[in-house]
Amino acid sequence: MVRYGNSIRGDLRFFLLISLILSLFGFVFIYSASSAFALERFGASHYFLKKQLSFFLLGLLGFSFFAFTPFLFWKRYAPLFFYISLILASLTLVPSLSVSIHGSSRWLELYGIKFQPSEVLKFFLFIYVASFLEKLQKGKITFWYSVIPFWGSLLLSFFVLLKQPDFGTAATIIATLMILFFIAGFDWKYLLVTFLLAIPFFSFLIYSKSYRLNRILIFLNPWSDPQGRGFQIIQSLIAIGSGGFWGVGISNSKQKFFYLPMQHTDFVFSIIAEEVGFIGICFVLALYILFCYLGFKIALQLKDLFAFFATLGFVTLISLQIVVNLMVTTGLLPTKGLGLPFISYGGTALVILFCMLGLIANFVQEVNY
Repeated sequence: MVRYGNSIRGDLRFFLLISLILSLFGFVFIYSASSAFALERFGASHYFLKKQLSFFLLGLLGFSFFAFTPFLFWKRYAPLFFYISLILASLTLVPSLSVSIHGSSRWLELYGIKFQPSEVLKFFLFIYVASFLEKLQKGKITFWYSVIPFWGSLLLSFFVLLKQPDFGTAATIIATLMILFFIAGFDWKYLLVTFLLAIPFFSFLIYSKSYRLNRILIFLNPWSDPQGRGFQIIQSLIAIGSGGFWGVGISNSKQKFFYLPMQHTDFVFSIIAEEVGFIGICFVLALYILFCYLGFKIALQLKDLFAFFATLGFVTLISLQIVVNLMVTTGLLPTKGLGLPFISYGGTALVILFCMLGLIANFVQEVNY
């Protein structure tokens, strides 16, 4: 008979192993996808790979820190760290402090290192939400000192993200929160009303910015402007279609030679499909499915409500990011600035992913023993 504790520990080891394999897979294809661009832009084909490896090491440090710091510390000071991360993200709204890339001011630069505060914000936001939901389940909240600050803080977070603008991150966070609130026992009728009220709000956000509306229109028919706004998704589909069953071979992509924009970030999946074909993407998808399955399985085995909601929030958010990125690159959703977790180039995102994994490991070690 398998002991309960041994079962969750085995799941955790497999969960972390899959995360490591995905990251290693990412190194291969970040280099393959970015080498030509990096050589032309920075004079070194390994430029982006070297940076991603540096952030991977920082991610391992972050994993260790969150894995071995008592989880009660994060539960107790969840609101404090959330507000600090919110202030940090708000600094991107100050033109003299923020760094603008592709029209979005989502980055800050400190001592020559660019990082994305919204990634830090969403990490501590879900720790804060988990803390609130635990208190709610135990009946330890008051309207004026708990409920009002909580909802006010969430609305302020969405405002900051939308002003950067980071519509994709805001939308995935809201979707994840709706799932968490439903599981926490919020009346489904109130959630349904909230969802219905959100439709005109998001419609207004789309129509208020011409580039968002253009993304919707070009998503419906990219061939209406094949050399302009539809260029990226058309090139992505060409890359995926060119891979066939076996792929053209690792490093043999043609689309990476300045045809497909953001080939090592948001659209790295297209290069993977081109180089390793249907067989290769089935392997990647299998790893992601196992990752999500084990993550949810671990969450359901945790005995502490705070740990349960935090883990569920992390895994749900990552799962939604995977789905959205895959749908965007295959033309099933309008383009969003969301990378493929563990694989796309993006230093802050990778570090925060490993911090999430570290906290989940912490829960397994402390909560269930």
